[in-house]
Amino acid sequence: MPHLTIQMTPNVSIAHEESFLKALNKALWDSGQFKQPAEIKTRIVPIETFLVGVEDDEQASGFIYANLKLMSGRDMVVRNQLAELLTVVIENTLSEQQSGRAALQICVEVEEISAVYHKKMLGS
Repeated sequence: MPHLTIQMTPNVSIAHEESFLKALNKALWDSGQFKQPAEIKTRIVPIETFLVGVEDDEQASGFIYANLKLMSGRDMVVRNQLAELLTVVIENTLSEQQSGRAALQICVEVEEISAVYHKKMLGS
């Protein structure tokens, strides 16, 4: 744990997705909230079809939505700090890569995962 899922609209430009994920994972690791780097699992899930508002047929708006799932036990202050951390990393990493064609929102949600969660390591 944690699991970080990044969803993004097609009008978001990411030059090097692996570098972007590494920056996110490093920031989470550097937060001091996790016991081992290998606990941090991040993935990008592209969104093919989307609409912002009710009339954005030109796709002049887009978004990056980050969903961080954590095991229970961290208070609201820590969860808020992690949300702010991810927002800053996303903005700093991607702002220069955007074309300016689309207005992009960065949305970050931090939530606790269900108490029913099982993990098993294969091949180790």
